Parts: sequence; structure tokens; C-alpha cells
Amino acid sequence: MFENLSERLSGVFDKLTKQGALSEDDVKTALREVRVALLEADVSLEVARDFVKAVADKATGQSVTKSVTPGQQVVKIVHDELVHVLTGSEEPGVLKIDNPPAPILMVGLQGSGKTTTTAKLAKRLKEKDGKRVLMASLDVNRPAAMEQLAILGVQIGVDTLPIVKGEDPVQIAKRAKTQASLGGYDVYMLDTAGRLHIDAELIAQAAAVRDVANPRETLLVVDGLTGQDAVNVATEFDDKIGVSGVVLTRMDGDGRGGAALSMRAVTGKPIRFVGLGEKMDAIEEFHAERVAGRILGMGDIVSLVEKAQETIEAEQAERMMKRFQKGQFNMNDLKMQLEQMLKMGGMESMMGMMPGMGKMAKQVEQAGFDDSILKRQVALIQSMTKRERANPQLLQASRKKRIAAGAGMEVSELNKLIKMHRQMSDMMKKMGKMGKGGMLKQAMKGMFGKGAPSEAEIAAAQQQMGGMGGLPGLGGGAQLPPGLSGFGKKK
Repeated sequence: MFENLSERLSGVFDKLTKQGALSEDDVKTALREVRVALLEADVSLEVARDFVKAVADKATGQSVTKSVTPGQQVVKIVHDELVHVLTGSEEPGVLKIDNPPAPILMVGLQGSGKTTTTAKLAKRLKEKDGKRVLMASLDVNRPAAMEQLAILGVQIGVDTLPIVKGEDPVQIAKRAKTQASLGGYDVYMLDTAGRLHIDAELIAQAAAVRDVANPRETLLVVDGLTGQDAVNVATEFDDKIGVSGVVLTRMDGDGRGGAALSMRAVTGKPIRFVGLGEKMDAIEEFHAERVAGRILGMGDIVSLVEKAQETIEAEQAERMMKRFQKGQFNMNDLKMQLEQMLKMGGMESMMGMMPGMGKMAKQVEQAGFDDSILKRQVALIQSMTKRERANPQLLQASRKKRIAAGAGMEVSELNKLIKMHRQMSDMMKKMGKMGKGGMLKQAMKGMFGKGAPSEAEIAAAQQQMGGMGGLPGLGGGAQLPPGLSGFGKKK
């Protein structure tokens, strides 16, 4: 649903690569494109304007944490603002169903998926909240509308009000209320008729039912593919009938997704649920954070930035970089890097947070590389004396036996660690010589959460280093992800 918006926004953030504080020009340029991306995604002009203004106020002059690039910082600000725009004051998935039988009124236009959504919510209330639910169809206009709800009721094991021909919606609503009271139901759901567009008759009918039932919740069902007109529908229904929340259907489709942003901002009504397909369990609570993450196409980059801010000591990274440029890389440096990875949740966690890294994680898993290896390597380094850590070339046979025994491991494991250290050390020297440490700087930033080098830079570096970016044991095709180039030889 949000792919189009995602692509545009991630393109904008990629351009913000300058270091230091965010200049006004950086922010202006980026936000101009953010506005266009929002408008193209069918967000209303007014909402897009307010959104961009709020982000500009927060982003301009924002100092960038040393471990994060300005691009990532803006992503974080935009993410927080998206969450703010999408979040209501109430818990999205919690329906007011106190003092039984609580009536829930379902309203919306024809074809928006009201009847299916009624059944999905009834199933959810029954299975998740343990409620006894009665469904009633008040749609006397559409052929077989009542039968459709009855069939869905049988499918999901929820009772439906018996059909009596010739009754009007108000009479059916009264009968549903009586039956729900006598039958000991917790909730009764009223599925009203829809029209192809909002007209006086539709509104009058829904208002009459509302007056009889006095619903605890009036949920407006809107087709997520409707686009901008969905906002008008929501405003109209809210003015005439009063809506307590919105359910967006067909969110698995390929619409623009901007209606969701506009609707929450314009009507002030919370989006409670989203429908994601035809199956009866294809309904989810609407979580602003997840949707914002999805819109930004960031996997969990936001969490990764926060983790980097929490765990990384930027000054330490700078000191290490200066040493690497001189070609110095001892066991203490290696230990620090291994611990850094573990602190950030280990290899799997770091890969899981990076968009598009799923395949890579599988390859690493198949190669039998997991966090226990990192811990064992740290243990081996801890078993060395200070002098040995600073000068790994001292490690000869007798010392190796002592160190391996001290860590409770085999000498062969220590040999692997020494080999890995040697390869990384060689790589650091090569990178240090390249363009006065330019490539090294990029790699260090990647290692220490300061943003990754571009794919072109990595490709160029790999060429110069004879393709050292592959993961040993995974075949030549398995390239390291951008920003983890420094970890290649650890596996």
C-alpha cells in the first residue's frame, strides 16, 4: 500500500549525506521533495503542508548525534511526526464494550467491505476478548445482503439475528437489541445499508438506527483505495451521524495510502483497524509506529539509530580510526568491535533491522555463524595478557596452548581468531592507504553506526582489495551489506 511513498521518501533521505548539523538548505531541499512525495501519495494539500512545516521546525539546526548521519536524523524526525499525525488519543484496538449488550454500529458506503468487516470484528471479539456476539444485518436494499452476513456467521461460529422479511432497519435494530438482552450477549453489531454515494436517505436511515440503538461505538468502514474522497466521506458521516473510529479496508491493495494520513489529520478520528485481505482473520489493529516504519520503508532503521545512540562511544571510534589509518590494529581493537556487535544485539539483530537484509541473515545462519562465536572469540582475547593483546605477533605455540586452555577451547579456534585478525589488519592497512583513509572512514562509520558507505564506494573498494568483501565460507557471491564491510573477516 505504501510502496510508492516509501520509494520517494527513501530517495530524499539518501541525498542528505553531509556531516555536522543540518543546514537550513539541506532541510528545505529534502522537505520540498517530501511534500511532493506526500501529495503524489494522495495526502491532502492541507495535511501535507502542516506536516512539512512541523518537520522543518524540528529538523532545522538539529545537531546530529555523532553516530548518525543527517539523513538518518531527518528520517527519525519524519518518523516521529508521522506517528504523531497517525496516532489518536485512544488505544486503537480497544472498543468500548462495557455494560452488555453493547451496540456497535457499522456505517459506510456500498462496496467498502462493511459486511465482511463486521464479521471479522465479531470473530476477533469472540476469540480474542471472549465476548458473546450477535450480528444483525439492517441492509434491506442490497439483494442477499442479510444472507451474506448469515453465511459469514456460520463460518466464524457467531450468531446472527434471524431474517424476517418486510421489516425496516429501525425495526430490525429494535429486535436485535431485545434479542441481545434476552440472549445474554455481550455485544451486538449492526451492519447498516450503504449507498454508492452519500445521500439524504442513507444518512436519515443510519441516524434513525443510531437513535434507537444508542451505539457505544460507531465505526466507519472506508475502502483504503478510495483515495482523497475517503476523507470527504469520513467528514460527512462524522458531521451527520458521529463516528468514533475508522476501519480502513483493502490495505493490502496497491493504492496510494495517503488517505490514511489525511483522514486521521482532517477528521481527528482514530483509525482503529485495517483490513488486509478476504480471510476472516485478515484484520489488524492499526499501529501508527508500524505504519510509519512501513511508509518510510526503513525496516527498523529508527530502532537501529536509537541503539547506535545508546551503545556507541563516538570518541572511541574516532581514536580507533586514527590508529587504523596508521595500520595499527591489535587484539584490543578486535575485542572492542566484537563487543560492539554483541551490545547492539548481535549479528542477527543488526541484520534484522536493516531493510532488505533477510537473505543475508539466512546465508550467515547456514554458514553456522551465530553470536556464540563472537562470545567465544572475546573469551579467547580475554585469556591473553595485556602484552599479547597489544602485540599479537608474540603468539607462538606455548603461549597459544596456555591461552586456549585458559578460555576452555582448542588451539585450532585460537588459530582461526589469529588468522581473522591478520586478515582484518591487512584490510585496515589497505583501506588506510586508499585516498588518505577515505574508504576507511566510510567503513568505520558503517561499523560505528555513522551511516553506511554507498554501494558504489563499496564496489570500488572491493575491486581495489581484490574482492575482500565476500563472506568466507559463503562463496564469492555472498557480499557483505553496506556498512558492515569491516566485519567481513570475522565469520
